[in-house]
Amino acid sequence: MRSVNEVLPAAAPVPVELMRGLADAVTESGALALKMFRDGVRTWIKENDSPVSEADLAVDARLTERLRPLAPEAGWLSEETTDASDRLDRSRLWVVDPIDGTRSFIAGLPDWTIVAALVERGRPIAAAIFAPVTEELFLATADGGATRNGTPIAARTNASLDGARIAGSRSIVERLARQHKVEKLPRIHSLALRLVRVAAGEADAALAAAHAHDWDIAAADLVLREAGGLLTEFDGGVPQYNRPEALHGALAAAGRSLHPALLGALADSLNKPDKMRGYAHAPVKGVSPRE
Repeated sequence: MRSVNEVLPAAAPVPVELMRGLADAVTESGALALKMFRDGVRTWIKENDSPVSEADLAVDARLTERLRPLAPEAGWLSEETTDASDRLDRSRLWVVDPIDGTRSFIAGLPDWTIVAALVERGRPIAAAIFAPVTEELFLATADGGATRNGTPIAARTNASLDGARIAGSRSIVERLARQHKVEKLPRIHSLALRLVRVAAGEADAALAAAHAHDWDIAAADLVLREAGGLLTEFDGGVPQYNRPEALHGALAAAGRSLHPALLGALADSLNKPDKMRGYAHAPVKGVSPRE
């Protein structure tokens, strides 16, 4: 992978120094996590029945140390930090997932990422996603484009679902497959990584069941949008961030040309739009948001 200075987006409405610092923060944190990944870490189950490891906490501390000085006025929202309500009074917010795909990390699988985004007035303006095992650094700024390791990326421009490669919940993809010739891609545990596979043109669409958090999707939302894609809830609503409850309905991501057909097919596969809306805001039995 090239140096951070070589992989920044070509045009950046946010300061170059901030983007450089953001890229440095996630790559340094990724190096820390990768060492712990190889050496082995202590793990346990949190109160919400989700796993956590020593690496999650170590990376959270490193990101806090590196990111907060870049935008001191911004609030903070992280999966591994106690939520503080004063973030709602800030126009800017750091949204961080120290290790997106902790289950994959613990299992010794490669599809986990370090994720951080800067949100302004409810929408992301700067984003970084780093996959340490595969050495992929995705960066994006609002109206500045999206890159992977310094190379611009773009979502696919096909408008038909026939032949589309879709990553996401098996139950949802199987519903689509009853009416369309779609291919289910292998499971990608990190939701952020699943979404940016669409941004890079390696998947045509990606889906997630309800109850993803801000930290799961904010950075990937911007990368996808800047690569010519869209991320919405099943009813077409655009995610808004830094709300009192940082949760979202079921999500659909695709290139701009394919996205309308995807939403229409989801509505049809769930029989009626009203059923779709209910499904989009309730978890599927046995399916987590990252599936």
